[in-house]
Amino acid sequence: MSVRGVAHRGYPGKLPENTLSSFAVACKLNFSHLELDVHLSKDGVPVVIHDDTIDRTTNGRGRVKDYTAAELQRFVIAGNERIPTLEEALLLCKDRIRVNIELKQMGSLYPGLEEQVYQVIEQTAAVNDVIVSSFDHDAVIRMRALSSELALGLITFGGSPAFLSMAQEMNARYLSMHHGFIMDRYVDLCLQNDIQLIAWTVNQEEQMQEMLKYPSVLVCTDELEKWINTVAGTASAAAVN
Repeated sequence: MSVRGVAHRGYPGKLPENTLSSFAVACKLNFSHLELDVHLSKDGVPVVIHDDTIDRTTNGRGRVKDYTAAELQRFVIAGNERIPTLEEALLLCKDRIRVNIELKQMGSLYPGLEEQVYQVIEQTAAVNDVIVSSFDHDAVIRMRALSSELALGLITFGGSPAFLSMAQEMNARYLSMHHGFIMDRYVDLCLQNDIQLIAWTVNQEEQMQEMLKYPSVLVCTDELEKWINTVAGTASAAAVN
């Protein structure tokens, strides 16, 4: 049975973030959605890593954009992992989980990122299996210009009705925001406007219990099994009562 939730960078509560092994476990746990982060290598290959440098998560140092994809994959993550390409990640996840691709675009940091990501999505026949989102809303607009079919999303910190209007204008059906700003009125507005609201990043038990008040909201978490157990515990308690 599918678990309704977003596996944030895979399962970083137990495995290295944004790695194929972490993604595989999220699929095995039957999560409905998976979030991953994409930068562009020196030779124009979309690669999966959160930061714009490799310092924090690998045994190397430097900016992602200063290495080719082959060079990036020589660095090691947590002993035996490597930085995946977006193509590898989408092929692993195909027909198993819906992938929310976060473009780590920042202004003009990665010229051509949107085109290269779309090319990979097409090559892997994943147009109907992905959501493409970003804090950089201009990047989302560029993705829409490339495809009228892609599911798109905006990422924000706080909530504002202006984001709903923006989403409607570009036909973006997803809106991700910090869980602390999720409130009744905003949840209702999203429902009325056919926008899927995503709450990030929900890791504590009390936060999870709070989010259960909003069954329409997709919860994004690092703690996959904790979320599974929280949902199951609430369902069991409701059945008893």
